[in-house]
Amino acid sequence: MSSSVAVLGTFQSRFKTQHPELTYVEQAQEAAVGALHSAGMTPDDIDAIVFSLAPTNFMGVADADRWAIDDIFGAGKPIFRVHTGGATGGSAVHAAYNLVRGGMAKRVLIVGAERIAETPDAQKVLNLIFDTFYERDLPLSTNTSVALQASRYMKDFNLTQEDLARVVVRARGNAMRNPNAHLRGEITIDDVLKSPAIAYPLKLFDICPRSSGGAAMIVGDQASAERHCPNPAYINGISSMTETYWLGDRMGPTSRYGYSNLELMGLMAQKCFAQAGIRDPLRQIQVTELYDPYSIIGAMTLEQLGFCSPGTALRLERQGFWDWENGVVAVNPSGGTLCTNPIAVTGLVRAIDAANQVMGRAGQMQRPDVKTAISTAIGGIAQFCNCTVFGTEPVLH
Repeated sequence: MSSSVAVLGTFQSRFKTQHPELTYVEQAQEAAVGALHSAGMTPDDIDAIVFSLAPTNFMGVADADRWAIDDIFGAGKPIFRVHTGGATGGSAVHAAYNLVRGGMAKRVLIVGAERIAETPDAQKVLNLIFDTFYERDLPLSTNTSVALQASRYMKDFNLTQEDLARVVVRARGNAMRNPNAHLRGEITIDDVLKSPAIAYPLKLFDICPRSSGGAAMIVGDQASAERHCPNPAYINGISSMTETYWLGDRMGPTSRYGYSNLELMGLMAQKCFAQAGIRDPLRQIQVTELYDPYSIIGAMTLEQLGFCSPGTALRLERQGFWDWENGVVAVNPSGGTLCTNPIAVTGLVRAIDAANQVMGRAGQMQRPDVKTAISTAIGGIAQFCNCTVFGTEPVLH
């Protein structure tokens, strides 16, 4: 059993709608090679592989992880796939952590790729998360269900569409410093408000793009960190929780948690932060990389994670509280999921961007003096959620 687990190397491709110049396995191989190069390792240094892959329906190839085994140097090694929808990448990091922490491997490669634009209508695949008899015919989709969440939240806390738009302006501006971001640019609140309406109160710019690309991370034990990485990012806390699969089971007098404000994220964060010794997130965490595919999700997540009280995250946004340069906490210096969403590896990219901040490898996105950073991921219609804490020093537990 290893007392600590650390990130030793990372890689992410440039994300865009499609990568016609590469096959799926070539995308995965590019990510694997990139992470090995980042860590100064060869394929022989890797003991096991965790493959990060959400629904393969998006590209019409079943079990694409099997197709990629030889190309990611997996032949003859333990390898398994993780799939928790949009939370997949974060879950894959946790699986690799436990392989090292449990002593089953010394160094694990986490790798995956996404080609979601292969399908003409990803929403048909995404709608499989809804109950066949009671929910799909309403019709619910990820857009309409999050729009209902946003409407409830805005009514409860007297917020406006301008408050949501301000989040998008910050995200696109942050992404200007991220060479791998899918969407970026200096836009205004008015640009967001004038973008096409999708489902009230959400407009096109309030919603993430469909992105393709690959990503990989290598984690290892303390001895591997000392050998391969002078400035590793230690994984000091992990937590994940799962809700009832059908949305309807989370409503009504028998439900345990509220659906509209992501209460499950709060319970999950309490366990994760306790593990990492975090008692005051606002003072102890310098950077967050949150899974925010819609402009409303980041605000809800910040409140559930304890950075501020319910209903205040968007008001603090008006004061620049979450800005990269002068904010109290830098929220999504990469631009976040609002700017890049390759579903199979989105959670992994969030973890990579957080770990890179701790390792001092975030390039133009680097925030000074980062000691602790976190990443989150959410899957399905919030059926799955997870959180990871990275630090410059290990927390022994």
